[in-house]
Amino acid sequence: MPHLFGARVVSLVPSLTEAVAVTLPGALVGVTDWCTHPADLDVTRIGGTKNPELDRILALAPDVVIANEEENRAPDLDALRAGGLRVLVTEVRSVPQAFAELDRVLAACGAPQRPRWLAEAAAAWAAPPRPEGRTTAVVPIWRRPWMVLGRDTFAGDVLARLGVGHLYAGHPERYPRIPLEELREAAPDLVVLPDEPYRFTADDGPEAFPGLPCALVSGRHLTWYGPSLAEAPRVLAEALRAARR
Repeated sequence: MPHLFGARVVSLVPSLTEAVAVTLPGALVGVTDWCTHPADLDVTRIGGTKNPELDRILALAPDVVIANEEENRAPDLDALRAGGLRVLVTEVRSVPQAFAELDRVLAACGAPQRPRWLAEAAAAWAAPPRPEGRTTAVVPIWRRPWMVLGRDTFAGDVLARLGVGHLYAGHPERYPRIPLEELREAAPDLVVLPDEPYRFTADDGPEAFPGLPCALVSGRHLTWYGPSLAEAPRVLAEALRAARR
């Protein structure tokens, strides 16, 4: 399908929103309430990633809606297709896949060539900083109940490329619920606590893992695939290194 130069775009994925906004200013006509980057983005808000306002999206008459198979619900995407809209759905489970999907999304939105930030991100991940030896970690993403990274996740691949192997990478589920006592007994080298989707902070999270080093990391750098990929290796490596000191 040819590029949609001058396309009107609705984004249902915060990281893709940032990628399109930085690459193609003015292309976005609708984004979710959770799309926080760029901070000055001033376009129509169409609800959440899990509960978008479909009528509002249809009324915007976009040329393409960009979505993600994990973040967005299939019935919502089917309803948009039934309304005559083109819906591009991404699947991102690894860093290489993120680059391939970003190339596909930006081309579909009208980018005539790969943007500089994406080339810089690819270069940054070609040889990311890695500590000596191997670090094991548990990576909670929620509490009440406790949930952690499991198999086949983008964030897990990000950490693996930085020399951190999370202990539930072989779990049958992608985001398993694991009792806190089991997480403690796993005795990882490190507990990685991102600030999204659950906002772990210095006062909310580390206290659950007495005696274990905890790394508070940026969820945007750990889980987003967009312009943040260019600085993610450095930002995450520094946070992981600081926690092990």
